[in-house]
Amino acid sequence: MAKEKIAQKKKQKKVYNFTAFFEPAEEGGYVVSVPALPGCLTQGETFEEAEAMAKDAVEIYLQTLCDLKEEIPLESNRTIISKIPAVVCYS
Repeated sequence: MAKEKIAQKKKQKKVYNFTAFFEPAEEGGYVVSVPALPGCLTQGETFEEAEAMAKDAVEIYLQTLCDLKEEIPLESNRTIISKIPAVVCYS
């Protein structure tokens, strides 16, 4: 009975949501970064492939944090993403 409870605890899962940026790559496809997870980068030849690769990268990143018993960073629900125009003068 105690082994079953331990097994159930280990099987518990939690869903985390992170913002991912998909930037078109010059050579084609997309480069994906997850700002809340430093160093979490991946790429894909199509948007769908890049999205699947990003999901895998985030899950591996989070699993590694869990395995190392490190805290999983939480992304604020109030994050605002906006494009900021900048004017630059060239001589």
